[in-house]
Amino acid sequence: MARVAAGPEIERLIQLLARLPGLGPRSARRAALALVKKKEQLLEPLAAALAETRDTILTCETCGNIDTQSPCTLCRDQARDRSLICVVEEVGDLWALERAAVINGLYHVLGGTLSPLDGVGPEELSIANLIERARAPDVKEVLLALNATVEGQSTAHYLMDQLAGANVTVSRIAHGVPIGGELDYLDEGTLAAAVKARKAM
Repeated sequence: MARVAAGPEIERLIQLLARLPGLGPRSARRAALALVKKKEQLLEPLAAALAETRDTILTCETCGNIDTQSPCTLCRDQARDRSLICVVEEVGDLWALERAAVINGLYHVLGGTLSPLDGVGPEELSIANLIERARAPDVKEVLLALNATVEGQSTAHYLMDQLAGANVTVSRIAHGVPIGGELDYLDEGTLAAAVKARKAM
């Protein structure tokens, strides 16, 4: 049985940090030690930022993004192309697309993917709100930017069926060979998707 090397407060901090994605027990210990050693420079500002975030964070009533206002900053931005709605699974996907600066339209966060085995049906996701938004007169295209997983693919097919009567173009992001990727290192599913989505030059 492992011995406890610090008081219960520090151990609690380590345990909470270990719950974060990408941090295991060792990384959490290192992070906790760095925070404790630099109490004034790191720990106190982090604690204040966490408290402020807890008190001000909101989920956008329109798209599902996380912000300190609702509608969110992206939905309020009049410079964005309102004829395009890009559908993503989670807020992290939205942030990734924004970092890449490849979408100038609006977004819609589903909150996950359809997964009957896990009890996630259409009612658990923000699908009804998406269909309603897609029927707005200014919306011309709905871009499905869902992950290339089994659940992502089945959710995309379900959404295509649901959007059939919305009088919009439904498109999907391309799947296949990544830039810099070598064919020899790719799995069969990725290669099949790349060949299927081929274009004339």
